[in-house]
Amino acid sequence: MSPRSLRAHLLQQLLLPLAAILTVSAVAAYYLALEPATEALDASLIDAGVAIRQRIVVRDGTIVVDLPSAAEQVLRADRYDAVYYVVHDPQGRSIAGDSGVPLPPAEVRHETLTFYDARYRGARVRGATLLAPCGKQTCAVTVAETTNKRDRLVRGILLGSVVPQALIAVATLVIVWFGVARGLGPLDRLSAEIRKRSPRDLRPIEPAQVPAETLPLIEALNHLLVRVEEANRNQQRFLANAAHQLRTPLAGLQAHAELALAQPLPDGARAEMEQVRTATARTARLANQLLALARAEPGGHVEAPAAVELKPLVEELADEWVHRALERDLDLGFELEPARVQGHVLLLGEALNNLVHNAVEYVPKGGRITVRTGMRGGQPFLEVEDDGPGIRPGERARVTERFYRAPGTGGTGSGLGLAIVREIAVAHGASIDIGEGVGGRGCKVEIKFSHG
Repeated sequence: MSPRSLRAHLLQQLLLPLAAILTVSAVAAYYLALEPATEALDASLIDAGVAIRQRIVVRDGTIVVDLPSAAEQVLRADRYDAVYYVVHDPQGRSIAGDSGVPLPPAEVRHETLTFYDARYRGARVRGATLLAPCGKQTCAVTVAETTNKRDRLVRGILLGSVVPQALIAVATLVIVWFGVARGLGPLDRLSAEIRKRSPRDLRPIEPAQVPAETLPLIEALNHLLVRVEEANRNQQRFLANAAHQLRTPLAGLQAHAELALAQPLPDGARAEMEQVRTATARTARLANQLLALARAEPGGHVEAPAAVELKPLVEELADEWVHRALERDLDLGFELEPARVQGHVLLLGEALNNLVHNAVEYVPKGGRITVRTGMRGGQPFLEVEDDGPGIRPGERARVTERFYRAPGTGGTGSGLGLAIVREIAVAHGASIDIGEGVGGRGCKVEIKFSHG
């Protein structure tokens, strides 16, 4: 996922703050639960210290701790921790309990109640020291216990507080992730719809299924599509008008050239007039091709598609092709089977004319050309095959570009023939395939229609 994508930006803006909030919440919940629990355990130390303090008495001027053994056993009884205690007289001497129990730091020993942490007998202990009156003086009672209960308490708080918070955090992150993905679903569908469109499909995008925040973008894009479509129409109109305006004077020029050639002329003048007639014919064909190209492009044909039978269409145009093939000593054959397509008869005829013209133009004398129609794999097809020089595999993808001619190509073509065939095929939802002829010789161009 690109860090500059909208999805990444939204996730970054949402997930990082959520993760920080949930982390702070988990830490706060841990300490909020730990503090009262720790205070409760400290209170039990105070209770034990108060119980011992109540057993301090002065007998015959001597301070003693009157703690029966049964009471001491109850005091020390604990399921998880070892409990220690010590009582010091006003002079700091141990008079009862465990004499080695660590005392609080010296600077706080004179406070009425002190809690502290220390180590005793190789284990961590939590201690509490409270002052107790013994006669007219003050003694100190210290109670300490190991920290097993406290460690278990910490683990319990972690499991009972932090772990649920972590699970909530994970669930929140997952929900946000899928929520963002679902929220961007309309944009993904819009992107898919635009990607599926052909470059010729300039229809405005329907804004009904997109979020309101994207409407300005959709409106701007639709405005751009309208301007592009208008520019295309202007270009098509210009090509069509220019080609149409050229056809009449070119036809007149060609007729005058032929009339002049019918008259007695000096050899030099006849050769020049032949050049004029050939150039005029080439220019007239170029004008006709430009006009056909304008018609084949989107918006160039306004009539609705109709059912077209390919076999009768080929038969209707065959007479002109046969005469031209005979002039060049070419064997032009037909293998025609019924095939029906939905399309424009003028455009399909133009595609046929260009394919056959290319074959007649480039196949050397004595060559063979075959025109085929029919059904193949349940799909209508139109095919022209020859045994001429063919088209190199590396050039087949480019020969359908406008005005492109493969290097070393002879003839008088302008590089528009196959471009027009491709435009007509696309306009009919068909595909064009350029390959080799039978035996790996020549060229075979097939137009395969998706449906009849």
